[in-house]
Amino acid sequence: MSQHRVLRCRKVVTRRWLLMGGLAAAAGAGVWWWRGAPMPAGSGPIRDSHGDLLHTVPRDELPAFARTSSAEVQEIYRYAADRGEALEYIPCFCGCAGIGHRSNRDCYVKARNADGTVTYTSHGAT
Repeated sequence: MSQHRVLRCRKVVTRRWLLMGGLAAAAGAGVWWWRGAPMPAGSGPIRDSHGDLLHTVPRDELPAFARTSSAEVQEIYRYAADRGEALEYIPCFCGCAGIGHRSNRDCYVKARNADGTVTYTSHGAT
């Protein structure tokens, strides 16, 4: 086999491995996102599969979509973060049970994360 052909074969193999590695990384990121892993605090809001914005911030901060809302909406988001357990006993009547919400709290808080941050959803602000 000529040296030119060997080098060309190595480039193709290397490209394939890079492509496969990139696809594997993208698939892993997709699984991470689908499972609802918390976003890093301080990053901007992103859209979930239902069209709602998700924003992870430190517990004492409000998400971007609540900061630009009325004082009432801001107070509800603060309440959901601080005393969300009370909202767990209030059913939601907006029809969001079809997207996995179990109570009124799920319309405001998607997750309380182990690092102390809170992932909010814009569902309650809309």
